[in-house]
Amino acid sequence: MKAAVIASDSVTVETVPDPAPGAREVVVEVAACGICGTDLHIAEGEFAPTLPIVPGHEFAGRVVAAGSDVTQLRVGDPVAVDPSLYCHECHYCRLGKNNLCENWNAIGVSKPGGAAEFAVAPAANCVRLPESVSLQDAALIEPLSCAVRGFDVLQPALADNYLIYGAGTMGLMMMELAKRAGAGSVSMVDLNPARLETAKELGCTATVTSADELDRPRGWEVVIDCTGVVAAIEDGLGRVAPGGTFQQFGVSAEGAKATFSPYRVYNKEIRIVGSMAVLHSYERAAALFAEGALKPEVMISHRLPLEEYPAALDQFRQGIGRKIQVNP
Repeated sequence: MKAAVIASDSVTVETVPDPAPGAREVVVEVAACGICGTDLHIAEGEFAPTLPIVPGHEFAGRVVAAGSDVTQLRVGDPVAVDPSLYCHECHYCRLGKNNLCENWNAIGVSKPGGAAEFAVAPAANCVRLPESVSLQDAALIEPLSCAVRGFDVLQPALADNYLIYGAGTMGLMMMELAKRAGAGSVSMVDLNPARLETAKELGCTATVTSADELDRPRGWEVVIDCTGVVAAIEDGLGRVAPGGTFQQFGVSAEGAKATFSPYRVYNKEIRIVGSMAVLHSYERAAALFAEGALKPEVMISHRLPLEEYPAALDQFRQGIGRKIQVNP
């Protein structure tokens, strides 16, 4: 089969052996695979424990083969795949905090992923989808599940006012969930005018290139960084209203450092929270997606053939477009 391969010094599309399922695994014929910041970090030498690796942790498709012990899925079933692979034995797994697994693995990060014609996944990680759902669009379920996890951590209140840094795919998803959570307002900050136009199209309250353009002297109850950019993080931390919450949702470089005022965090009771990947949120994301929580035609800006994966990754690096997918 054809698959994208990230090595230590290259990104290529190659012919690799077809996968075979283990006893409790299935083989999925990939309909679409999204590209995100994690893939870029892998290409830059972070996250993946070993290279080369077939990337792709955002994917959906149809089951084409099932292992001998698989009973809940059948060949032909349309599925979206949760890429998270937990050990279920370590301290954090035993506490139910599987996304913090001490032996954490993931399809497309440490195991071959969905930027390929076929991918293997545990049957337990597959969510069967209604036939009415487009499988190419359903690759959005994985990032949506991360956003759902983000809101589990936030514990928002009705009429909270949100300030979101980054109007890329994740920022737009967080905006859509904020509206569903009863936000009083949702304002977005981005330096990319095209992305701000998309946020405006989806019903954002205000779109700006700097929060200085917004008149909210008391700040925002919820500030979310979806960029991972230190300058945005530092700015956002200073915009949180007393008693409010700052969420680090975007992925920064591992060695990145941000400066903030610990006195203000103490004195104004600022809550700072992180949100890591997926936890008990994938099924809910699939249900939200099936009922139309997102507009795929807006979220997905580019659909490219698998052969163009290197160019697609480079396009993502340049910040061109919104969600970029490859379609094997």
